Amino acid sequence: MWRSCPTGHLTGSVLVVDADRRKALFTFHPKIRRWLQLGGHCEDGDVDLAATAWREAVEESGIDGLVLQPGPVDVDIHPLECPRGHPNRHLDVRWLAVAPPGAVERPSEESPDLRWFPLDAPPDDADDSTLRLVRLARKLAGSPVVTLGRMTPEEFRKQGYALVDWITDYLEGIERHPVASPFEPGWVRSQLPAAPPTEPEPFDAVLADLDRVIVPGLTQWQHPSFFAYFPANTSYPAILGDLAAAGLGVNGMSWATSPACTELETLMMDWMVDLLGLPDRFRSSGVGGGVIQGSASEATLCAILAARERATGGAGNRSGAPGDLVAYATSQAHSSIEKGIRVAGIGSENLRIVAHDERFAMRPEALEAAIAEDRAAGRRPFFVCATAGTTSTTAFDPVRALAAITRREALWLHVDAAMSGIAALRPELRWVNDGLDAVDSYCTNPHKWMGVNFDCDLFWVADRSALLAALSILPEYLRTAAGEAGAVIDYRDWQIPLGRRFRALKLWFTLRTDGVAPIQAMIADHVAWSQELAGWVEADDCFVLVAPHPLNLVCLALAAGNDATDALIEAANATGRALFTRSSVDGRSFLRFSVGGRLTQRPHVEAGWQLLQELASDLT
Repeated sequence: MWRSCPTGHLTGSVLVVDADRRKALFTFHPKIRRWLQLGGHCEDGDVDLAATAWREAVEESGIDGLVLQPGPVDVDIHPLECPRGHPNRHLDVRWLAVAPPGAVERPSEESPDLRWFPLDAPPDDADDSTLRLVRLARKLAGSPVVTLGRMTPEEFRKQGYALVDWITDYLEGIERHPVASPFEPGWVRSQLPAAPPTEPEPFDAVLADLDRVIVPGLTQWQHPSFFAYFPANTSYPAILGDLAAAGLGVNGMSWATSPACTELETLMMDWMVDLLGLPDRFRSSGVGGGVIQGSASEATLCAILAARERATGGAGNRSGAPGDLVAYATSQAHSSIEKGIRVAGIGSENLRIVAHDERFAMRPEALEAAIAEDRAAGRRPFFVCATAGTTSTTAFDPVRALAAITRREALWLHVDAAMSGIAALRPELRWVNDGLDAVDSYCTNPHKWMGVNFDCDLFWVADRSALLAALSILPEYLRTAAGEAGAVIDYRDWQIPLGRRFRALKLWFTLRTDGVAPIQAMIADHVAWSQELAGWVEADDCFVLVAPHPLNLVCLALAAGNDATDALIEAANATGRALFTRSSVDGRSFLRFSVGGRLTQRPHVEAGWQLLQELASDLT
């Protein structure tokens, strides 16, 4: 790493510094010399003139090389600091030479004993003294407002390759980690410095801490024996799509701010209508259309706000939500429904819990009765959330029957198919779409079962007018001719926040480079293995099935009861060999065995079941 003097670095852009006393000794640069002569930031110096000299020197030419030599020296100029009263401007130093004490006074290209190297890459054979001077050089020259310590394009290229290698090694070797972190709360923080670094650190050190601290402190969602919650799959094309989005760094809040961001997203939403076999009323070519939200929770809130807008004729936005609005869902609906009702100002007391049947699906006759009761009491029913695949048990509400009621009663019907909707990529599983031709809004998540990294929720509306009326605010600085003419979509009006990430890229990358066939095959495998698992459970007298298993979730419990089931879940998760989650329905505790990981294969499912059997024998 040691090099000869970099060309041109001693012809006007080198500063000689006494490293011990942090004093500037000499420079070829006339403007820096003038700053020194003017007294820098000293009390007796001309601060204004010194500030001007500093600004001109740093902004116009700069000092890109330092010579550091340990003292003692007799020359005492002024501290190497920005002049007082001037914005914090520091040197942009890329090269460093270390000289013996007193060896350099007026350097030249022939100066003896000067060993040059890039400041961000000390030589491998550097001794402790040299490394101390490197740290000092960074402190003297570095500042958050200059490029010293910032990653260069060459470094970014190099470290980018290193990070891609790291990600690949992590994913391909993920089975060496326990599925859940074994550490207690506070462990991760205890392993990291309490204060931020005072100088840049090598990227290798960051990667090392990923391995040492971060990964051991994670729940390994990509592990093939992760059977908890729901899948949150990644894929290599989607990871690259996220990287491309980060590199482009655009804000797609409106068509004008990044036309490609908007138009690609609209196209992806139409592609997914085709791939999932959804009704044409969700296409962007009509009065409806789709948008990529961050999560199904955000989509639900947007649906509630659109429903409130339609029910109140806009009064909800002008004067607040009236207290007589009523919404409906079952106890099996996602918790985001109640949260959305709260955020929209409706209030939890105005969310009616509709009775479900033995399959945990909403009873249409119970919904009708609840609506009639509320109307008779002078309240205004306005919103129903049906679920196509509940989180706890994968229950499917009878959407078609519910839609007949909501149309007659003029209520907004939203369908939450966050996880299960992606099953429709398989034509034989498109029964999950039943009734969608009569609903007002619908959402499903590619970031669960499709392998498109979080966050990516697909949200469609049959008629966008109520959604835009609820969420559109147009300050002058966002007005555009195309928007005013209605010629473009401005997705800021389809969501809560203003800013938008370029989420469509990862979906586009995935569909173009992997295609849909591998995803379809994965879904078919997961469904088949789940049905096989359900058969194993039925054949074991120690276990019982708690709910139907139409897709990739099997809900099981120990026949011995709730306490034994809870103990089984805790014991299984403590092994680190697999991870499950607990839920309950109608007072019955059960274990959720969710088969949905991209890396999961049949042997992992079989091993998870065998683990449960082994532990159950000790508990029953």
